[in-house]
Amino acid sequence: MWTNCARFTILFAMRPSLIVHGGAWDIPDEAVDACNSGCRRALEAGWPILSHGGSALQAVEAAIVVLEDDPVFDAGYGSHLNLDGRVECDAIVMNGETLRAGAVAGLQRIRNPIRLARAVLEHCPHMMLVAEGAERFARDHGIALCDPADLVSDAEREAWRHCRQDKHAAAHHRGHEQGTVGAVAIDAHGKLFAATSTGGTCCKLPGRVGDSPLIGCGCYADSTAGGVSCTGYGEAIMKIVMAKTATDLLRTGNAAFCVSDSSRGSSSPVSHSCAEDTAMNVAREAVHLLARRTHATGGLILLDCEGNPGVAFNTPRMAYGYVAADGSMFTAV
Repeated sequence: MWTNCARFTILFAMRPSLIVHGGAWDIPDEAVDACNSGCRRALEAGWPILSHGGSALQAVEAAIVVLEDDPVFDAGYGSHLNLDGRVECDAIVMNGETLRAGAVAGLQRIRNPIRLARAVLEHCPHMMLVAEGAERFARDHGIALCDPADLVSDAEREAWRHCRQDKHAAAHHRGHEQGTVGAVAIDAHGKLFAATSTGGTCCKLPGRVGDSPLIGCGCYADSTAGGVSCTGYGEAIMKIVMAKTATDLLRTGNAAFCVSDSSRGSSSPVSHSCAEDTAMNVAREAVHLLARRTHATGGLILLDCEGNPGVAFNTPRMAYGYVAADGSMFTAV
């Protein structure tokens, strides 16, 4: 297989890696346990696939399906409602080897948008389908349509009712504008996939599409650098193309963020611990750029092409989790 970071052939399998998130927002104390639990269950769905030699694509799909089915997150069931009181979901999955993506937007009758995004990736000549056309493609490829009401949780209906009757305030929501979910995985064959799924923002104009399904904005994967999934204020994330920006920083990260041994009088390559630090520093730098250039909030998760995780956010909290090098699962809010 190829290790695209170093660009030479190796004869052993890579250590799989998996990281997930459940959105960067002002997560209240009473939702912390549910967010932690949701991220852990997503890891528990994706990691067995990777640890038994399965594909990164299967792993990110399995992880995100768990998050889409959990109403504590803003994706699939429990998505925020638009101005008309309807769910409109978006999702994307991207292949780091081919740079091909499958994206969908404006879905009102798909229980798990990530499944349809995968179908577009694998079976569609286009890279993005929206609204009725996307749902027709779903039906033609064996993905069942649901009643739009099946995607509406009681909590989101109540929040929407308060926002329609009163000021659109964070007090009405578990997570007012954020709660998007995502996952990035590398399998034992070195294949890298990233994915993002969202229900968007409460009371958004019908037809609004944020950053999440846009290649380079809410999601990006390049096997020569790494994979990223973003969350936060979509219009701001689009301005700096945050997922692609973070991926580019990964490509040049060692020079920017690590002090090499050559600076200490040696020509030795950068250490693995430095690579781990680089992944975290790249994530922070991308979020700093978001704040500096757009004065907005958000966060991201990433894996570099060696599987090192990075997490950063400038919101009060972010739900995320990853599988550590020793196989243990770590989650935090």
